[in-house]
Amino acid sequence: MPAKKAASKKRQKAKATRRKVTAKKKPARKKAASKRKVTRKKAVTKKRATRKKTAKKKVAKKKVAKKKVSRKKVAKKKAAKKKTSKKKVSKKKVAKKKVSKKKVSKKKVSKKKVAKKKAAKRKISKKKASTKRPAARKKAARPRRSRGEVLTAPIHGISPYQPKRGEEYMGDEQLEHFQEILNSWKRELMNEVDRTVHHMQDEAANFPDPNDRATQESEFGLELRTRDRERKLLRKIDSALARIEDGSYGYCEETGEEIGLKRLEARPVATLCLEAQERRELAERQFRDRDDRYR
Repeated sequence: MPAKKAASKKRQKAKATRRKVTAKKKPARKKAASKRKVTRKKAVTKKRATRKKTAKKKVAKKKVAKKKVSRKKVAKKKAAKKKTSKKKVSKKKVAKKKVSKKKVSKKKVSKKKVAKKKAAKRKISKKKASTKRPAARKKAARPRRSRGEVLTAPIHGISPYQPKRGEEYMGDEQLEHFQEILNSWKRELMNEVDRTVHHMQDEAANFPDPNDRATQESEFGLELRTRDRERKLLRKIDSALARIEDGSYGYCEETGEEIGLKRLEARPVATLCLEAQERRELAERQFRDRDDRYR
């Protein structure tokens, strides 16, 4: 009996030691297993992160490629639109040119028609004139000058004098030139005086209508006023011719300076230079002197 008890005790001790050993080995196994699980989880998370990164990169590359493709498409569309707009503009220009050419052609046709009609009318009028009796040809009359031109400017047919270099002021040639101007101007004024006298004699009549008489009197008043102006101008021309004979023509009466060829060409009866004439006009404005020498 005691031997059996000792054997059972040994067995129980062996079992207890085994249990202790197994109990000690279990946490080490658990730790190794947990470490393995952590490493596996880390590897899985790393793989997932790398996969996500690669997926994101692929998505970004796809977006960039899509943007490039869309930009190219937009650029192509814009280029196509520009080409179409240019074509439309060119077509419009061509159409406008065609329309303008048609209008011009129509205008040319209408002008040609009008010119043909005018030519036909002229031919008809010439034929009619040739069939009539030929009237006596009149001499080509000299173009008449208006009274305003006669009273304010010298004769037109004489060209202005062109002085030579180093020529003496108021020499023989210049005096002859201005003498010719004054004589022709005087001749025209005398012709105008004769014409006004004949006009008043021919048209003098006693009209029964008082309106007609009033218009006739107003016309005669204008004629007499112009005759008075012509009389004063003739007196100035005679005094200028006398100055040419004396040798004082072309010099200012107040200052004794030269009047100048241009001023004498514009007004041959001038007796004052520009400065003296300005002073005279200022005095006339201030004192209202209406004497002939101030005019």
